[in-house]
Amino acid sequence: MTSTRDSPRPFARKPGRFSRGAGTVIQRPLIPDRPARRMSQLLFGLVLYGVSDAMVIQSGLGVEPWDALSQGLSRTVGLGIGMWTNIIGALVLLLWIPLRTKPGLGTVCNVLLVGTVMDIFMAWTPVPEAMWLRWTVLIAGVVLNGVATGAYIGAGLGPGPRDGLMTGWAARGHSIRGVRWVIELTVLVIGFLLGATLGIGTVIYAVAIGPLAQMFIPMLEVKGPVPAPAPDAAPDPTTTPATNPDPDPDPAT
Repeated sequence: MTSTRDSPRPFARKPGRFSRGAGTVIQRPLIPDRPARRMSQLLFGLVLYGVSDAMVIQSGLGVEPWDALSQGLSRTVGLGIGMWTNIIGALVLLLWIPLRTKPGLGTVCNVLLVGTVMDIFMAWTPVPEAMWLRWTVLIAGVVLNGVATGAYIGAGLGPGPRDGLMTGWAARGHSIRGVRWVIELTVLVIGFLLGATLGIGTVIYAVAIGPLAQMFIPMLEVKGPVPAPAPDAAPDPTTTPATNPDPDPDPAT
C-alpha cells in the first residue's frame, strides 16, 4: 500500500511560480483588453485624479504646477479651482491645432471630469488643520495621483490636454524632459505671481510623480490581444534548392 508520504501532491507548487520579484509583478499588466474595462478604468482614473489633486491642494503645503495656475486664477479672478482646471484644459486643446495632434475620448473626458470632481470634493470635505493630518493628506494625495495617472493613461483612450501638448511639442524634435520643464516652470511662475500656494508639497509632487507614474502605468496598462504568429510561408521554388531523390537501386544482374 502506498503511503501518504510517497503519494503525489496534487497541489504542490511549481518551482519558481511564486518566487518572481516585485519588479516582474509591477511590470505585468493587470487589466485584460476589453472596451468596457478601458472606459471604466478611464473614468475611475480621472475621478481619482480629481480627488487626489484636491487632496494635495487642501493640505495647504503646496500645489503642483498646473494647479498653481488654476489656484492663482481662482484667487485673482474668481470661480473655483476645478472650474479653472477645466477651462485651462479646454484652452490647452487649442494649442494642439498647430501641433496637428488629435484628441481622443479620454482627452475630452479629462477636460470635463477632473476639475468638476476637484470642486465637488473640496466643497464637501473639510480642510485639515493639524499638521500631521495635513502631511498625511499630502502624501496620500501624491501617491493616489500616481495611481490615477497610471489608470487613465493605461486605458489608452487618449492623453490629457497637458500631456498631449507636451508630447506634441516634443515630437517636433525637442527633448520631452526639456519641454516638460519649460511648460511646467512657466505655469508655476504665472501661478505664483497670481497668488498660488507653493511649498514643500510642490517639491514632493515634482520629485515623486515621475517614478510613481513609471511604476503604475505598466501595472494598469490595458494591453491588446497578442496576435497569433503568422503561418510559415511556403518555400520559394526559385530559391530553395531541389532535393535529389534517392538513387535507383542497383539493377538486377
